[in-house]
Parts: sequence; C-alpha cells; structure tokens
Amino acid sequence: MKSSLYQTRSGVFALATLCCVLWGSAFPAVKNGYALLHIAPSDIPSQMLFAGWRFALAGAILLGVAAAMKKPILALNSRQMRQVTLLGLTQTTIQYVFFYVGLAHATGVKSSIMNATGVFFSVVLAHFLYANDRLNGRKTLGCLIGFLGVVVVNLGGDALGFDFSLLGEGFIIIAAFVLAAASIYGKRLSVGMDAMVMTGWQLLVGGIGLTAIGVIGGGHLQALNLQSGALLLYMALLSSVAFAVWSLLLKHNSVGLIAAFNFLIPVFGVSLSAIFLGESLLRWSYLAALVLVCAGIWLVTRPSSPGKA
Repeated sequence: MKSSLYQTRSGVFALATLCCVLWGSAFPAVKNGYALLHIAPSDIPSQMLFAGWRFALAGAILLGVAAAMKKPILALNSRQMRQVTLLGLTQTTIQYVFFYVGLAHATGVKSSIMNATGVFFSVVLAHFLYANDRLNGRKTLGCLIGFLGVVVVNLGGDALGFDFSLLGEGFIIIAAFVLAAASIYGKRLSVGMDAMVMTGWQLLVGGIGLTAIGVIGGGHLQALNLQSGALLLYMALLSSVAFAVWSLLLKHNSVGLIAAFNFLIPVFGVSLSAIFLGESLLRWSYLAALVLVCAGIWLVTRPSSPGKA
C-alpha cells in the first residue's frame, strides 16, 4: 500500500471510514462473542480472558506484519519498553476491563453512543496539556451538546426515568476516559518510535495483562469452536488493521482532519448493533442521542474559519 494513498482526499476518506466501520463492528462482535462462548454478564474473569486473547493475538499479528516490513520491532531500549508497557497496561488492559464489563451490562446501541464521549474527554484533556489546542466557544458548545446526548440516551422509555447503571453505562464512560488519556500519552511516545511497532507492543502487553487477570480469576472460554474461533480471529484482525491504518493516517495528515471521522464510529456501532443483535434503534431517545452526539463531535472537530477561534 503506497504512502500516497494516505494523503489523497479519496484515500483518506476510504481508509478512515474503514477504520470506523471496523471499530463500530466491535460492539456487536463482543456481544455475539459472549453468546457464542457462553460468557455470562457476571462472569468478569471469562470476559477478561476473551479480551486478553483478542488483543494479545492482535498485537502478535501487528508485530509480525511490522517485522515483515523490516521495521525494528526489537530495537526498543529499556526506557521505551517501560513506556510501551505502561501504555499497554492503560490503553488496553485497564481500558478494556471497563469496556468489556460495561458492554456485558448495556446494549450495543447505547454503548456505541456513550463510547463517543471519548472524543470530548480528549478535547478537554488537550486543553490542559497543549497550549495550541485550547477550548473555545465552538468546542465547549460541542462538548455540552455531546454530553446532552449521553443524558438523553439514558432516558427510560417513558421519557421520565433515567436508565443508567455503574457496571453498564458507567463503565463504558470510564473506558472512554481512560482511552482518551492513554491516547494522548501514546501520541507523545510515537514521536520517538515507529507507530506500528509501538501499537503492536502495547496491544500484546495489554492483551497479556487481560489474559493474566482472566486466568487468575478462574475464567474460561466454553464452546471454543470454528464459529467462535473465527469471530475471535476477526476481532483480533479488526484491532490490528484499524490501529495500524489509523496510525499511518495520523502520520501523513493533520490530527484535526483525521479526528473529524470519529463521529462515524457511533453511527456504525449503532447501526451494526441494531442489525446483528436485533436491538431496537427506533426509541426516540436513541435517535435523538445519536444526532446530538454526532453534532457535538462535528462542532468539536470542525476546523476553525480563518481568523476565528
């Protein structure tokens, strides 16, 4: 794949959309994986084992591809290895502990919408960490509209109740925050090392961490057959391909341009969850929340007009 493809307008659109489709498909894929492997919502060790196998395999695949491309996968010094280990334990292990448990206690549709709060967390954190990436009126309005969408999606069917649980929706939001914080740390690390190698190692380390949690907790995967194995392989490939392509897109384009595509993830997540899980998309709260979240993300990521903040 030529690097020029990552710089043309049509190439960027196609590849960024592909990443969003893959990440959106993770919501119904995880839920289906729980069903195929007979993992109950209360069986957290088995959920961690499922996640651990997925990400360890994804990291191994990505490092294998990097090695085939003659990238220096073993050239990291001790300091870089410690940094990558910390990134893996936060961006993969800790984040997906919350994500997998949360997804087991919430619908794929709601999880897809609420996971989009990570964009807003990134904007707020960047305000305090980067002098050239401050909040302005447009970004603040976008964050408020987006969080309003999170409130709306949790309204009960009678529009008066509030359907929210810490283990479900709460953990999805925590996972989004952890990912936002870890991604900023990863961006700093990528300055001094190859992005694909960094991502491969962090996925492998994080996957091993999740696997260890699952094994120590007594987790096990039942009914591991051709169908569930194929799903596990798809999820590993999903992670390795999406992370690798996204890293290359960020390398060849501005962060603002690529970030603008993030609004597609909840769109695909909601749509694919409705299709493959048979979940209802016709509740007014789901549709209204999806519109609000997408509008908020669009405001946050839309480039400023010349001369405007």
